[in-house]
Amino acid sequence: MNNMVRSLVVLAIGAAIWFAPVPAGLKPEAWKLMAIFVSTILGFILQPLPIGSLAFISVTFTALSGVLKPAEALSGFSNGTIWLIVSAFLFAKGFIKTGLGRRIAYVLIRALGDSTLKLGYTIVLSDLIISPATPSNTARAGGILFPIVKSLSTAFGSEPGSTARRVGAYLMQTAYQGNTITSAMFMTAMAGNPLIASLAANTLKINISWGLWATAALVPGLLSIIVVPYLLYKFYPPEVKKTPEAKAIAAKELEQMGAMSIGEKIVAAVFVGALVLWSTSQYTKLDATVVAMLAVTVMMVTKVLEWKDVLTETGAWDTLIWMGALIGLADYLSKLGFIPWFAKLVSASMVGVPWMQAFVILLVIYMYAHYGFASLVAHITAMYAAFAAVAVAAGAPAFLVALALAYMSNLCMSLTHYAAGPAPIYFGAGYVDQGTWWKIGFLVSVVNMIIWVGIGSFWWKILGLW
Repeated sequence: MNNMVRSLVVLAIGAAIWFAPVPAGLKPEAWKLMAIFVSTILGFILQPLPIGSLAFISVTFTALSGVLKPAEALSGFSNGTIWLIVSAFLFAKGFIKTGLGRRIAYVLIRALGDSTLKLGYTIVLSDLIISPATPSNTARAGGILFPIVKSLSTAFGSEPGSTARRVGAYLMQTAYQGNTITSAMFMTAMAGNPLIASLAANTLKINISWGLWATAALVPGLLSIIVVPYLLYKFYPPEVKKTPEAKAIAAKELEQMGAMSIGEKIVAAVFVGALVLWSTSQYTKLDATVVAMLAVTVMMVTKVLEWKDVLTETGAWDTLIWMGALIGLADYLSKLGFIPWFAKLVSASMVGVPWMQAFVILLVIYMYAHYGFASLVAHITAMYAAFAAVAVAAGAPAFLVALALAYMSNLCMSLTHYAAGPAPIYFGAGYVDQGTWWKIGFLVSVVNMIIWVGIGSFWWKILGLW
C-alpha cells in the first residue's frame, strides 16, 4: 500500500464518521472530534506521513473546522506530562553523550558475566538501572545495549545463521524481552507512559504519580526480571553455557573508556538525585516534571548538555508535537462526553457479566490487539481510555483497571518483530527468525500477564489501591 492509498484510506474513514448521523445522546462536536481522532490514530498505524506531521495536521484541522477553539485544540501542549517526557529525553541524552550508560553495562558484565545466563540477567539489569531516565526504549535498547549485545555475540563466534544459537539468539531475545519489562516499570521508561497517566486522570479521575507507578510495578517487575531470562534460557537455550571471556571483553572496554569523566560523575549524581526526589514526592510535594526539568537544568549549567544538544534531540521535540496533540484531543473527547457515552453504551451490553470476568476479557483483548499495531503509542491512544472506561463502568476498581492496562500497554511489545521501536533493531540483526520470535513473544506475554495481573493485583491490594 503506497502513501497515496494510505492517505485516502485515512481520509475516507474520517469522512465517513464525520458525515454519519450523530448518535443519540452525543453532541455534534463530540462526534466530529471522534472522526478526527480516529483518522489520527489510523494515520499513526498506516503512517502515510510521519506521526508528528499527522498530529500537527489534526490539531490544525480541529481548530480550522471549529470543532474546538484554537486554545482548546492546543491545550495539550501546556500539559505538564508533555514536559516531563521532553525533559526525560534530554536527561537520556546525557547518559548517551557521556557514555555513562555503556559504562554501567560493562561494569556489570565484568562483575557478573561468566555464564550466558548471568550475561542475560546482567544485560536486563543494565537496562533496569538506566530505564528511569531513558523514556525512549528504542534509544535505550538500540542505542546503548544493542551494540554491546552484538559485540558480545561476535566475540563468542555467534553470528546470524548456523552459529546464531551459540549465544547471540539468546542474548538478543533476552535483551529485547527485558526491555519490554523495564519499559513498564517506570513512568519515564517509555514515551507513552505519561500519556497513560494523563488519560487515566481524564477518563477515570485518578492520579498516577511517578512514585505510585514505580511502587506498583516493583514486585511484578522484579518477578518478571527474575523469571523471563531463565524461561528463555530453558525454552530457547544457548549452546554455549559458560562465558568467562565476557568479563575480559568488558574489562578491555572499560580500560579503553578510562576513568569516569566529570560529565559521567555529574550525570550519575543528577540521576540519583532525581530518583530520590521522584520517589519522595509525597513528602517534598515536588512535581515530577519540575524534578526532571531541574535535572536537565543542572546538566546545562554544568555544560554536560549544551544548547545544541537540546536542539538536536529530535526525539524530544517530535514527542512534544504528537503527544501534545493527542493529549489535547483525548482530553476534549472526554470533556465533550464521548468517552462516558461510549463506556455507558458498551457496559450496557455487559449487564449481568461479573466485573472480574469482564475485566479479564477486556484485558486479554487489549493485550493481543497489539498484533495489529506497530506502535505502543498508537495502541495506547486508540484503546486505553475506551477500555478503561468500559471496565470501570462494568464495576472493576479504577486503580486495578488503570494499572493493569498501563502495564499491558508496554508488555504487549513482546509479541511481534514490529511491536515497538526496539523490535526491528533486534529482529533485523538476523539471529531469530520470525516464527520463533512470535512463539517466544506469545509465551512471554502469557507469563508476564500472569505475573503482572495475577500476582501484581495482590500487591496492589496490599498497597491499598483497590
